[in-house]
Amino acid sequence: MFRNCYALKELYLSSFNTNRVTNMESMFEGCSGLKELNLSSFNTNNVTNMESMFEGCSGLKELNLSTFNTRKVTNLSFMFFNCSELKELNLSSFETSQLTKMRCMFAQCSELKELNLSSFNTNQVKNMECLFTGCSGLKILDLSSFNTDKVTNMYGMFYGCSGLEELNLSSFNAGQVTHIYGMFDEVPRSCKIECNDCIIKEKINSNSICIIW
Repeated sequence: MFRNCYALKELYLSSFNTNRVTNMESMFEGCSGLKELNLSSFNTNNVTNMESMFEGCSGLKELNLSTFNTRKVTNLSFMFFNCSELKELNLSSFETSQLTKMRCMFAQCSELKELNLSSFNTNQVKNMECLFTGCSGLKILDLSSFNTDKVTNMYGMFYGCSGLEELNLSSFNAGQVTHIYGMFDEVPRSCKIECNDCIIKEKINSNSICIIW
């Protein structure tokens, strides 16, 4: 709807009625001039697709999505891709039981210092490709609540996470994974990784990364 409106500095959406909207894909993609965005009036009860919704919103420093209802959403791929100025992101209100795709969801969010995804339900997710690629500001990432039993693609998942000091993958199961190349490329060798899965352990060892298990 506002895709590639890169010159936009302000946007007032308080009068929008989104009650019947099912697809918000690329809604604000490329709105790199936006410094803030108030979506507190949005009704997302029927939305199933939020792919690339904020992709390229590189001017946003914060984003409050606490009012979002994501109960029906199946696709969050590229949702925050290249939101390179975001300092924090609270997604504790997200209900993701229907989610199947989260490819590149946080890729290139290089200013994020922390990210709590403990409330995420990933039971149905199949694609985690490049999920955290380029998140160079993250120091600690705890994904111990993730269920990866159905995931087939972990390609480049942590590629470029050059600031990571601790990574908890204790719940990961790579039994269905067919694409795992580059999963830990550019992760520091000093990073402490907790992992129980033999396939992922082998990949970690090939990158000479320190492991805790």
